[in-house]
Amino acid sequence: MKILKVIATNFKNCANNFEINFVPVARKTAEDKEYELQEIAEGLYVFSTMAVVGKNASGKTSALEVLELCYDILNDFRVSPKSFRLNGVHITMFFYHEGYIYRYSTGLIEEGLTGHINFDDQELLGKKYYKTGINAIFDFDGSELVRFEGELPEDTSNLFFVLKKLQFPAWFYSSMDIGADAYRTAFQAHRTFGLPEDVITKIVKIFDESITKLEMIDETNYRLVAGGKEEILSGVELYFRLSSGTTKGIALYMVVVLSLQNGFDLIIDEIENHFHKTLVENIISMYKDKTINKKNATLIFATHYCELLDLFNRQDNIFITVADEKVRIKNMYTDFDVRTELLKSKLFYNNVFKTAVNYDALMELKKELKK
Repeated sequence: MKILKVIATNFKNCANNFEINFVPVARKTAEDKEYELQEIAEGLYVFSTMAVVGKNASGKTSALEVLELCYDILNDFRVSPKSFRLNGVHITMFFYHEGYIYRYSTGLIEEGLTGHINFDDQELLGKKYYKTGINAIFDFDGSELVRFEGELPEDTSNLFFVLKKLQFPAWFYSSMDIGADAYRTAFQAHRTFGLPEDVITKIVKIFDESITKLEMIDETNYRLVAGGKEEILSGVELYFRLSSGTTKGIALYMVVVLSLQNGFDLIIDEIENHFHKTLVENIISMYKDKTINKKNATLIFATHYCELLDLFNRQDNIFITVADEKVRIKNMYTDFDVRTELLKSKLFYNNVFKTAVNYDALMELKKELKK
């Protein structure tokens, strides 16, 4: 299963028809097919990496939350509680699954007493995918409704009838520091997905070369071998023993490994909060490398770090959020006329996309401080 496009209406402070497209619209070169794109069916490509950029408070996180909501529905057939209102939100998703393209649309209703999110006025259309129809994959005129046998609770999506079982299409990774829980979560995920025994040690050594072994003894204790010395530490003790960067590295790189090994998409908000530029570049490069990313996982991230965009050969997998009365999302390729040979970071620093820091406000602050 792979998302192709999502459209949200009445979502938070976003403009209606807030659209994110996973399917390339610009010309596809042989190099793009090798690094930037993944072929999920004959002639049908999606991006290996996607970036969302913009000013502070421009709506980057909102864009990722739209995707999180869609993946919620595809993963669990339900919507998990959010910190914001969902009543009246309408979602349309296009996705590919087992040789078919589907268009699913639904409204969401919050049930006040239970807190459940119910589905309203659901519609699911499906059509067989053929390479000859690649230019009309989002055209469902004349397509028939998918018919279901049986009824589901109001808080369960009809996608259950098509996908049949719980999916695991994506992981949403926030920049919140979860402390010592990072180690337990990493080791539990390691065991659940059956990764090789020394994966976590190899991850740790990226960030701290002195460490030759890290393993979980039980739910609260760990064995650490560093500099030839062995220690038994609780999770809290380990948290204060390791650097913040190493702890973040264990948490995020474990999720990256799981994503690449199992083919689920990874969504990261403010990716630069975790590591310096080289390590982030390495994560991006792994998703572009088909010898590593064998199962078509997609990395979707928001960033202020415009230099990262110079790693992108294409423009149609870069989305720019802007906020006026509403948050709007634009695509670098379809909504801006920029020369492809120019560095994307230079375009951002030259404020081509109106994403630069408000220097007038900054100068006002400086004047105030000089008084």
